[in-house]
Amino acid sequence: MHEVSDWRERAAEHEARADALTAGRRARRSVGAVDPVDDFLYDYYALRPGQLRRWHPGAGAVLVDAADAPHREWRWYREDDGGRVTLDVVAFAADRGRAVRTSHRLLSSVRDRAPHLGCFGMHEWAMVYRSEDGERRHGLPLRLGRAGTDEVVETHPLRCSHIDAYRFFTPDALPRNAAVLTRDTQAEFDQPGCIHVSMDVLRHAIALGPACPGALLLDCFEAARAAREIDMRASPYDVSGPDGTGLAPIRVETREGKVAYAAAQRELAAIAAPLRERLLRVCEAAESKGTER
Repeated sequence: MHEVSDWRERAAEHEARADALTAGRRARRSVGAVDPVDDFLYDYYALRPGQLRRWHPGAGAVLVDAADAPHREWRWYREDDGGRVTLDVVAFAADRGRAVRTSHRLLSSVRDRAPHLGCFGMHEWAMVYRSEDGERRHGLPLRLGRAGTDEVVETHPLRCSHIDAYRFFTPDALPRNAAVLTRDTQAEFDQPGCIHVSMDVLRHAIALGPACPGALLLDCFEAARAAREIDMRASPYDVSGPDGTGLAPIRVETREGKVAYAAAQRELAAIAAPLRERLLRVCEAAESKGTER
């Protein structure tokens, strides 16, 4: 346990940072606009700006002089007779232990693996392969058109290793993948070079809830957003036009594009690796307390 006496300042700084990160989403929601890159994180992970704004000190932190702390009314927190407030990690682990164990298993499985960089972002292409409504998936036009998109899939091997990309492949694309992926085998296939594995640090931070320190949650959000941007830049969609976000495409159908995509994978893996270690420490803290009950 460690005491936090400046929790008011930390909470205020966290709220300001979260507000800056979510300003675009909140502005779009107020006028009914969408952003196919940024909005994905909120929609896919069922994430709200308010979740990001709520500061948690994390497992093992004790707020001192906290009689006015809003945490007193939040789930899983407890207050002692001295006006100190802390997360009841035992209660949290009792309620959310399964989610914590799942995150721990998946995060650990990636830890010592070398990154594989040969997929070249073909998963998004496989999601619209031979599909009549491919352009409606993200509301963006296909950069090479339907026939050109299908040709790219047919002339490139599919080496997707992430179940949450693979499960959206079209029926014609599924048998083209090098492996059959399932939720049960996810820990066998997740690897640090995968864009979606880098993005999933946000999934694990959300799953860890109040046990995850606020700064770590926002760091994971920023990493996931960077991964999502690369994901869409390498996709078959035209993200450079007025309907997109003004992003420069990574033309993975070309040699130069493949080199650029692999470099982006390495950079994202380097960003995600220390976040994964921090998340693992949160998992370990929650699980060790969970055994007390």
